[in-house]
Amino acid sequence: MRANEDHTSVELLAPLKNPTFRSIFFASQLSSLGWLMQTVALGWLMATVSTSDVMVALVQASSTLPAFFLAVFVGAIADNYSRRMVMIVGRSLMMAAAAMLTILMAFGITDPWLILAFSFLDGCGIALSDPAWRASLGDILERRHLPAAVTLLNVGFNTVRSVGPALGGIIVAAFGPLVTFALTTLGFIAPLTALWRNNWKVQTSPLPREALRTAIYDGLRFTAISSEIKSTIVRGTLFGFAATSTLALLPLIARDVVKGGPIGYGIMMGGFGAGALLAGLMNPPLRRVLTQEWLVVLACIACAICQISLALSSSLAVATLSLALGGAGWVTAWSGLGVNVQLASPRWIVGRTISIYSAFTYGGIAAGSWFWGIVVQNYSLPLAFGWSGVATILVAALGLKLPISNRSESELEPSGAFNAPAIALDLKPRSGPILITTEYVIPEEHVDPFLDIMQKRRQAQSRVGARQWMLTRDIQAPSRWLETFRTPTWTDYHRLHHRLTAADRELDQQILSVSKERMPPRTSIFVERPTGGARKSYPPVPYVSQK
Repeated sequence: MRANEDHTSVELLAPLKNPTFRSIFFASQLSSLGWLMQTVALGWLMATVSTSDVMVALVQASSTLPAFFLAVFVGAIADNYSRRMVMIVGRSLMMAAAAMLTILMAFGITDPWLILAFSFLDGCGIALSDPAWRASLGDILERRHLPAAVTLLNVGFNTVRSVGPALGGIIVAAFGPLVTFALTTLGFIAPLTALWRNNWKVQTSPLPREALRTAIYDGLRFTAISSEIKSTIVRGTLFGFAATSTLALLPLIARDVVKGGPIGYGIMMGGFGAGALLAGLMNPPLRRVLTQEWLVVLACIACAICQISLALSSSLAVATLSLALGGAGWVTAWSGLGVNVQLASPRWIVGRTISIYSAFTYGGIAAGSWFWGIVVQNYSLPLAFGWSGVATILVAALGLKLPISNRSESELEPSGAFNAPAIALDLKPRSGPILITTEYVIPEEHVDPFLDIMQKRRQAQSRVGARQWMLTRDIQAPSRWLETFRTPTWTDYHRLHHRLTAADRELDQQILSVSKERMPPRTSIFVERPTGGARKSYPPVPYVSQK
């Protein structure tokens, strides 16, 4: 048992041996400490300057909504530009938001809508930096260390969560929100310095940068095709909606139920963070004995117990213990969901899949914050916690329909360089659209296995950029089949083949095994030609190649 524990510890800490990851990781923890202190100050400030329970809940919603609206665009930017620079811009926005809050407080301006506005700006910085940072893990670390790295990010943040809110409560109580906002602003200097001093090697593509619209379309299509990512997004969104009541409504528990003030609020948040820390440390051994689905189910149950306990108790001690259990469930669920998205995504699109996942989950958190605030305002705080606990249990039960996979490694990485065919026309990188047709001759006895193979081929080709994929059969010569699809440009045709995996290319050999002897597949490539006035600017004839 001791040997297993040592191995688990080494596995969890392995990413910290990388100096780049270590530098940015610890600098990020310092800024997270300041951000959590600011969260306490914002929540408590709003609870004191506004009589609306909805406005209190919207503090958290305002910082998560930008991730919902901007994440898809940010993911495309992170996959096409320097992720390091994207992170620098995001951190700079967060620092600017904290600085403006400091200035407002210095002049005694505490308008609730201004508080929400700069909380929203802070959320824009998070929307930029967080997906780019998580997408960079695969650039900085070996892929086998990704699960440990994702867990470390959650453990690190929730370790700080056990200190930051309590420290924030003490500082707010002793010195007021102004000092808290000032310290938060200073805390953002550390990650900006670490990012500026560290420049890691990134695998570059020989192809031109994708157009933003095409990159977004490819990201959405890949996500729609991947059943693993879709299941993770649905479960994560619903979990965020149901479980966020714990954090969104906690200032009201501190103010109206346990009556502990900002210090009591910080103590309860500290309990939440302590439970998250313990669960993060236990995550590697739990992953060895339980499937990822069971971990998510147990995490949902732990969060539901926490919510129901908060609905029934008015004791600070009971609330803190309940929040420790809720924190354990919170970090376990998000760690597992985050790892699943990382391992189900190849490097060329991981920024977009993480961003889309973040968009939906942050959207669920924002919607949940608003919804449970409405329930409190119109009914009662215990009722909101009770019903959110029931909703969290339903998210666990959803695993019967949409289970989370237990994938341990990705098989989606590109297999290697693509040898482009020689062409007889002077095609430009942006020439297109390109039409690709492949003709197959399949004996009648091999039609069923051929259709099975083509179903896999359709998914493989569509996942990496093929559009309008179609398989047709000649009604006059039934053994003749025609596969067709398009790419927007000649460059996109190259990009598609650069993204194919080894498993995708094996489908070519499987098709040969069911094709008619001495009649291998024949591929033709055409560039579409317009009619009318624009005719002279396009090549007059198509290029045809044989495979």
